[in-house]
Amino acid sequence: MSNNKTMGPGSATLALVFPGQGSQKVGMGLELYKAFKSVKSVFDEADDALNFKLSKLIFEGPDEELTLTQNAQPAIMTVSIAVLKALETEFDVKFDPKFMAGHSLGEYSALAASGVLKFADAVRLVNKRGKFMQEAVAPGVGAMAAVMGLNSDDIKAVCAEAAPNGECQAANFNSPGQVVISGLKEYVNKAVDLAKVKGAKKAVMLNVSAPFHSKLMIPAAEKLKEEFAQLEWHDASCEIVANFTARPVSKSSEIRDALYNQTFSPVLWEDSIIYMNEQDVDNFVELGAGNVLSGLIKRCVKGVKPLSSGDTPESLEKLANVINEA
Repeated sequence: MSNNKTMGPGSATLALVFPGQGSQKVGMGLELYKAFKSVKSVFDEADDALNFKLSKLIFEGPDEELTLTQNAQPAIMTVSIAVLKALETEFDVKFDPKFMAGHSLGEYSALAASGVLKFADAVRLVNKRGKFMQEAVAPGVGAMAAVMGLNSDDIKAVCAEAAPNGECQAANFNSPGQVVISGLKEYVNKAVDLAKVKGAKKAVMLNVSAPFHSKLMIPAAEKLKEEFAQLEWHDASCEIVANFTARPVSKSSEIRDALYNQTFSPVLWEDSIIYMNEQDVDNFVELGAGNVLSGLIKRCVKGVKPLSSGDTPESLEKLANVINEA
């Protein structure tokens, strides 16, 4: 179907990005699973790694079970890696990215894609990550909220005023004017009210099960560090732009440190995209279900036109044609 071309006018301009929690949907990847043996092998490997039929849960639901953090995280990763495998195997796309990056959970998908972790190890790790994050805070104690229309400094000031001892903090700097805050519920509520007073266009509580990327996640980070020690890590095949610093890491020790800190620190997504663009990346390809990251990238860097894979044979063929004709 192609002549084994790399992406676009010099593959050094390419970054692969991987979505995080929230992009899951019942039925994602099913058409790919039915169409391609390479995809079926990825889902089978995930099922074997977890000792339960993750594939059945992804394809059939129920939605409320798929949405559980410990299920959503391996599910999203599995679809992303399956999409990558299908593009490489079925459509002869030869990616040679300058960078990879992922949003929160997506950073672990980037590690699996870049050879830092074996896929089976990565799937087990994010399943445990989901459990640890859920266990860190009792249900109803924590909360998250999305704030629109205030800049990053304003959000930091709002959190400092509402929660002077760090009871809530900025959790995701997603794009200009879109920041998520996280922490103890009563303080997140205070910050939401304060943000509206300060001129936020919109501030809404999110339907999430735990206050991710807040200091309340430190117990989860400590458990993850213990799990890290049990796994075989490798240096990355290309630089990974870490959520924690918005700067590249490639050595396995740096990657583990970045992952540990990522658990309870803000996801610097806007800064990550801007950094990659400043390093001459103008081709962003989102691998996985949905196109949430593509929308954020457009807002982070004007004029950039990210591509998203989708999760059907037709959407992958369309993407492969664009890449191989570039």
